Amino acid sequence: MEKDIAVEIKDLTKEYKMFAGRKDRLIETIFPVFKRHEVFTAVNKLNLTVKKGEILGILGENGAGKSTLLKMITGVVSPTSGEIKVNGKISSLLELGAAFNAELTGEENIYQHGEVMGLTKEEIEQKKPEIIKFAYIGDHLYQTVKTYSSGMFARLAFACAINVNPDVLIVDEVLSVGDMAFQEKSITKMKEIREKGTTIIYVSHSLPSVKHFCSRAIWISSGKLVLDGSAEFVTEEYKKYMIDKPRERQINEKIETIKKEKKNNKAEKSIEIKSAKCNKEEYELFEDIEISIEIENKKQIDNYGIGIIISNSKGDLISAINSVRTDKLFNKEVNKVQFLIKNNCFTEDKYYVTVSVCDEKVMFSYDKVDYVTNFKINVPKNSFGVNYADGYYACDYEILEK
Repeated sequence: MEKDIAVEIKDLTKEYKMFAGRKDRLIETIFPVFKRHEVFTAVNKLNLTVKKGEILGILGENGAGKSTLLKMITGVVSPTSGEIKVNGKISSLLELGAAFNAELTGEENIYQHGEVMGLTKEEIEQKKPEIIKFAYIGDHLYQTVKTYSSGMFARLAFACAINVNPDVLIVDEVLSVGDMAFQEKSITKMKEIREKGTTIIYVSHSLPSVKHFCSRAIWISSGKLVLDGSAEFVTEEYKKYMIDKPRERQINEKIETIKKEKKNNKAEKSIEIKSAKCNKEEYELFEDIEISIEIENKKQIDNYGIGIIISNSKGDLISAINSVRTDKLFNKEVNKVQFLIKNNCFTEDKYYVTVSVCDEKVMFSYDKVDYVTNFKINVPKNSFGVNYADGYYACDYEILEK
């Protein structure tokens, strides 16, 4: 591990067994041969390097894997596979007051926390006045912490965590429970320790705080790294995603409506689309895409065309392909057609495929199924996490110096 690296993560994965109920858990415990669980992957083959003195912001929706990642870095949770290396001492604020004993006073918890962090009693005595001053909880310092409000918990927990001279400080949304003055005070303090070389990993749903406080940010979704780059760039991309997400939800609702209508539609069709599927769920940019379509010609229909419409996650039309456009028509004998999209040039997104069987002049459809299948496209990124291309079309390009 290089000297300028604070945290190094390679192929990190965390899986949890999900049981439908206690009965299934008990059966599998007694009879391991009977698998009664499903596997939930909280973090999926994640790679990440954090340099010393860096302030890394982590963005992602609830359930994205942010907290699980931080717990593995701090050693609270063991990974299923992969490797984590940490250079130096870690201090963390993952769960409010998690390191405190509720039956002890605030003062007693200061000593306990310091001992856990490896400080001697003399070192704790030296830091105690600064901790008390920063927490400003008054006489509550001598009361049991179970009587504290969430704000008092946060102030004391943060004061303890930040005043043990950590090499790596991890903060997980805990500052949100404090008042505005405390949040400002905490951010200012973290900037001070950053100047001393402390590495900070910061999770927050506040895009402005990540954008202006962090030097770098990553975006995690379903346990995978979506984007890695400057804090300004990543927060702006994440903001766009959160704005556009309602449109994707509308598409999903439309798909459910289509399924119900298809189930209830008993009308007889001359030609019926039986199925359509892609050969893969995810493709890389410039990889071939295969879409197989099965149809049933129920009547003597000749000279018809088969086409697909590809839409992105926002519902925008990206491409319309039809055999009629190439003067290729089908007859009754055909029951399976494969579309091969060579060297796909789609940008990173989720795409939905609509299939249609039409007459030879594309005036009407014998059958049409909206959003019958879908696929995702992954686009390579540069060293700063910037996509190879954005927009609707990712052309294959070269940059020549003359």
